[in-house]
Amino acid sequence: MPLNIVLMEPEIPNNTGNIGRLALASGAHLHLVKPFGFEITDARLKRAGLDYWPHVNITTYENVSSFFELHQGAKMAFLSSHGVKDYWDIPFEDNLFLIFGKESVGLSKDILETHKEHLYKIPLFSEHVRSLNLANAVAIVAYEGIKALK
Repeated sequence: MPLNIVLMEPEIPNNTGNIGRLALASGAHLHLVKPFGFEITDARLKRAGLDYWPHVNITTYENVSSFFELHQGAKMAFLSSHGVKDYWDIPFEDNLFLIFGKESVGLSKDILETHKEHLYKIPLFSEHVRSLNLANAVAIVAYEGIKALK
């Protein structure tokens, strides 16, 4: 029942460390797409991932193109505040790739346009909040996937 969590160009090491811990706890495979806003050896990343980091199943990619080339034909769901469909409508299945954008701007316009039929959002119920913390968003969607696959 594994899911794939994909972080496109993550910028904040603490988020990536927390998501790494979440990936391990949930049995997910973590995919990190460069460029990063930090070094993989960053102490903040390791501190957030605690002593779990060496056990996380991680694959890194040099860029967005190399990620998509390697996973052509894979089932993917893209998470963005620009989505029209809600995350609970994602057709979860084994090996689904859950794609999340970088903290500052989300997914690129090119990705949003190319994959608009697979674009989902986490609804926000206050006009005072424009987005959720990336680690929180990943947790919400990943555990919805686990629930759907059980």
